[in-house]
Amino acid sequence: MRIVHESDHARLTVLSPHVVRVEWSPTGAFSDAPTQVVLDRDLAEDVAVEVTPWRDGVHVVTAGFELGYDGGEPTPSGLFLQVRGGVTSYHSTWRYGEPLRPHRALDGTARTLDNVDGRCELEPGIVSRDGYAVLDDSRSLTRTGPGVTEVGQREPGAIDLYVFAHGLDFRGALRDFYALTGPVPRVPRFVLGNWWSRYHPYSQEEYVALLDRFAADRLPFSVAVVDMDWHLTDVDPRFGSGWTGYTWDPRLFPDPQRFLDELHGRGLRVTLNDHPADGVRAFETAYPAMAEAMGVDPASEVPVPFDATSERFLAAFFEHVAHPMERDGVDFWWVDWQQGQRCAVPGLDPLWVLNERHFAELASTGRRPLVFSRYAGPGSHRTPIGFSGDTMISWDSLRFQPEFTASASNIGYGWWSHDIGGHWHGRKDVELTVRWVQLGVWSPVNRLHATASPFQGKEPWRFGPEAERLMGQALRLRHQLVPYLATMAERASADGIPLVEPVYHRHSQRDEAYAHRGTYFFGADLLCAPVVQPRDPRTGLARVDVWLPPGTWFDLETGRRYRAGEEGRTLAAWRDLAHTAVFAAAGTVLPLVAEDEIGNGVALPEHLELRVFPGADGEHVLVEDDDGPESTRRVARTPLRLTSGTLTVGPAEGDVDVLPAVRTWTVSVVGADPVVLADVPVGEARQVEVGAGVGPSVLPECFALLDAAQVEHAAKDEVWGVLTRSTGRGSAGGRSALVAELMTMGLDESLLGALVEVLTADAEG
Repeated sequence: MRIVHESDHARLTVLSPHVVRVEWSPTGAFSDAPTQVVLDRDLAEDVAVEVTPWRDGVHVVTAGFELGYDGGEPTPSGLFLQVRGGVTSYHSTWRYGEPLRPHRALDGTARTLDNVDGRCELEPGIVSRDGYAVLDDSRSLTRTGPGVTEVGQREPGAIDLYVFAHGLDFRGALRDFYALTGPVPRVPRFVLGNWWSRYHPYSQEEYVALLDRFAADRLPFSVAVVDMDWHLTDVDPRFGSGWTGYTWDPRLFPDPQRFLDELHGRGLRVTLNDHPADGVRAFETAYPAMAEAMGVDPASEVPVPFDATSERFLAAFFEHVAHPMERDGVDFWWVDWQQGQRCAVPGLDPLWVLNERHFAELASTGRRPLVFSRYAGPGSHRTPIGFSGDTMISWDSLRFQPEFTASASNIGYGWWSHDIGGHWHGRKDVELTVRWVQLGVWSPVNRLHATASPFQGKEPWRFGPEAERLMGQALRLRHQLVPYLATMAERASADGIPLVEPVYHRHSQRDEAYAHRGTYFFGADLLCAPVVQPRDPRTGLARVDVWLPPGTWFDLETGRRYRAGEEGRTLAAWRDLAHTAVFAAAGTVLPLVAEDEIGNGVALPEHLELRVFPGADGEHVLVEDDDGPESTRRVARTPLRLTSGTLTVGPAEGDVDVLPAVRTWTVSVVGADPVVLADVPVGEARQVEVGAGVGPSVLPECFALLDAAQVEHAAKDEVWGVLTRSTGRGSAGGRSALVAELMTMGLDESLLGALVEVLTADAEG
């Protein structure tokens, strides 16, 4: 960090070769205090900076930018920055006060999707295609002490900007952003499984019976979300509404402790919904203690109002309300704040207070902290998990969620939880629900949810036999993915790479990466393009457009291989309701919980399946820990290395006693029989020759497509005749001729497209 200019009203500080802080103060009162957003400005110990006079100001050059400031009040012509490195020939210049070009901006996220049906406006990110972006911290309050209520006002008219000049190095921009604002916490492992959530007045017996049905159907869950009806909601009108509450409803939960113990015994963690706006009122069990703590006579029944600005209220709330319930078995809170962004302190957002304080308080109890709440602006990545609000049930909502989730990475926010299946409105649509649950598998958090209607529950058996089977498969797959997800959660915290990452974060020079914003990387090795369009009624196939980056990719579900070449490949993928478009890069070693261990909770498995996708070298270092607090965390790492066709498993390193003493590894390679390594001590290594792998045969795949299509039999027979007569056309030229012949046959677009995809998958893209 280096101050390169300071005058009566302006201060410029180079924080890294790519970040500069720009301050303007009407009185010359510059602040070095942390703010609600920015915690630490020491991004680099020694930044090489060249500073020369320019007009009455300075000209500043670093490895990442050239900045000019004329010394006066900031204007577009007197304060500007040119990104170095040839990002663009003309447009990589930031000028104070001028907005980014909209078509070049890469937006971040939004506070909520409440009442949004389709797309919504997003707040700015800290990256752009022009190579620069601005984090405006001018309205953020300063921190005057460690508590969330210890904040100070900014000087009226003060400007506090952080200009990010990373060019197209978007990961580098995120690293500097996290250095400024704080790292992403390691989320608890249970976050990564399936969550069950429904706005419904469950009774204790009904909820347990539901879990019995889930278990009988092999539907695994790791988190039980109990919406607001857990507490008293039918209250005397003299106390107000029943929206806020902290007392279990004895009609529904006669023995709350037994209920919580029952859920924990089934491997579930529990979160309760909290609408905190009405404070603590006289009908609450905790009211006498809260009233006394706040200096209120309990006999008066005067409400203890919610006050985000009062340290006294917050301390009393956690001492007498939240922490006792946490000791009983509430693992974390769903803070459902909907009452706006204002309180008694101008500029202080109550949601920000709630998120920060809940997270810190849970950490103080010796747990790995968590709060489930809405986004409260830049810096909210410090308090996962994000609740995106009450999603509308529609295809438009589903279509937007992949892009919405990926774009949030542009402001460092990687842990969104959506209402999977949609919260309300719309209509029952079996296909839409299945696609949404499939999207949930490939989302940061998979939380099925529905509103308070007897017709809107997301229990799989409500949607017919086919949907029930497919939703069950999706839920089981999510729990199989937990070992992979846990490693990616570690990566998100340690390396600042979100689980869901836009394709353009890794391929920023390619226009195709920006054109396919519903496609994203899911961790280090997988590429997802969720199906968000209805199927063609005649063929049962839905289209999803994908750009495959350079290299070789395998369809995760079928094993079909796609060669994308050195330039990548644009692909129209066609999928029936049983399949999604998810791809694994050649060289991927994907660790999964073996099918015989799928169940509630996320315990470290004794039996893992390793799906290996050959064709390149690769490595996955499986990260597993005790899920304890950061200060005492014990972690083991097991390398899984694919080198020259040989897979080496282990040995585990680090705190290996957190692992099962021995493990069974089932190694699965496309087109080959699985190899089982049984009862291997975790401290020992084993090797397996995996070979080249064999993808599915073309003709059986084509037959299955034709057989399922509800098109004319004559057309099917004609196509099948062409295909079976052309089995010798294995060369690129032969495939091209075959495709050309199919294109003359007047087939349905989806059927033709699916056949072409199968026939050309292994051709160079």
